[in-house]
Amino acid sequence: MTSSALVQRHLADSHVVKACNNTFFRSLLTLARPVGAPDRSTLPIAGDDPTAKTDAAELLDSLGYDTVDIGTLADSWRSEPNTPVYVQPYLPGQPPEGASQEEVMSWFLAVEGVPVPAHRVKELIDGAVRGPAGGKSS
Repeated sequence: MTSSALVQRHLADSHVVKACNNTFFRSLLTLARPVGAPDRSTLPIAGDDPTAKTDAAELLDSLGYDTVDIGTLADSWRSEPNTPVYVQPYLPGQPPEGASQEEVMSWFLAVEGVPVPAHRVKELIDGAVRGPAGGKSS
C-alpha cells in the first residue's frame, strides 16, 4: 500500500490527491509560470476521486503549473523518493560532491528550478520501477 492510500484509509471521508510531493519547495516557488508560458513546468498528481483530481489540477494551474494524471493512489508510488521524477529533474544539477548537510541545504536554497514539461514528466513516470516503501530497504 502506498503512503497516499494509507492516508486515504485514515481520512475515509476525504478525497486525497497526491501532488507537489516530488519537487523541492524552492523549485516549487521558482518554477511557477502563467498559462501558455513556454517554460511552464508540470507536476504529477494521483488520486482515486476524479473530481478531487480535477480540483487539484485547477489549483495547481492557478499556482502556475500544468499537471499529468499518473493514476490512482495505488499508482502514486511513481512519484516517490528514488523514482525518476522525484526532485532531481527540477534541479540544475547535483549538490557539490562531498558537501556537508548544511552546504547541501544552502545549495538547494540558492538554485533556481529547472522547468520540466509534461512530455518529460510522462517519460519519467513511465520509467519508474517500484522499490521499497519510502525508497529504503529494511
